Amino acid sequence: MKNLFIVGTLLVLTGCASVTGSKLQPVSVQTIQDGKEIAGAACTLTNDAGKWFVTSPGSVTINKSTGDLAVDCKKEENLAGHEMVVSKANGSVWGNIIIGGGIGYIVDRNTGAGFDYPNSITVFLRRMGEVIGLAPTATPTPAQ
Repeated sequence: MKNLFIVGTLLVLTGCASVTGSKLQPVSVQTIQDGKEIAGAACTLTNDAGKWFVTSPGSVTINKSTGDLAVDCKKEENLAGHEMVVSKANGSVWGNIIIGGGIGYIVDRNTGAGFDYPNSITVFLRRMGEVIGLAPTATPTPAQ
């Protein structure tokens, strides 16, 4: 009976992302404007587990979370971009639900270990007026 308990416990733990996975994830960020890669943009990545900084193109290791990841990039004074990246459940969390049930899933959800962001994030930069929704203004012509 004791051996059965040990085997059952090991089976449950093998599906637990908190035990088998990492709470950290490296992500790379690149910035694009008009179809061309723009280097040197200062980017801030933020989720409910922290805030990280990287210069594009570059990589940074972030804390995983179930919350979305906001990526804000700025180049000089006139180029900016914003992307929201969705956190998705990885295979470990699904194995945990099937094999281990709810307790392991709750742990994985709270630590973020059972969720991943895309490994590569592309932020599209636009001129500041385009980002805030301002259209270029036309010069009025004098009335005759």
